[in-house]
Amino acid sequence: MLFLPGQPRLKFNDIGANVPDNEAMHTGGCLCGGVRYEIRGALRGVLACHCSQCRRTSGHYAAMTSAPSAAINLTSSATLRWYRSSDSAERGFCEVCGGNLFWKQARRDALSITAGTLDVPTGIAMEEHIFVADKSDYYRIDDGLPKKQHW
Repeated sequence: MLFLPGQPRLKFNDIGANVPDNEAMHTGGCLCGGVRYEIRGALRGVLACHCSQCRRTSGHYAAMTSAPSAAINLTSSATLRWYRSSDSAERGFCEVCGGNLFWKQARRDALSITAGTLDVPTGIAMEEHIFVADKSDYYRIDDGLPKKQHW
């Protein structure tokens, strides 16, 4: 993204033209196509969550971006199911292909989206690792990004 003082935030769209972040459009979905979504506006950078729940739902760690709930439009959701994974959060997945798509914290007006479900180009990058105290023992985190023991 290109940030200029006193100017609207800009990013490059698919054809290389600058568009304001609030006009950017991102799309994505699950493997089988049963769940598809559109997101209008800027996405947060990607957080790598190493908590035990994200490890179990993703098979490794979960790479998540987020956007305000109002900016997300489900264009296809017939196979979307929600699982309450804790008292404070639920996870959205596809009941057909098993795709892990969303994480929603209770009483928060944002939805986290698994970065791997976004269509490319995404225009985002990994920013930090969270819950590294809970990571599994079979891998190292040595990419130089900030690491938080919790969130």
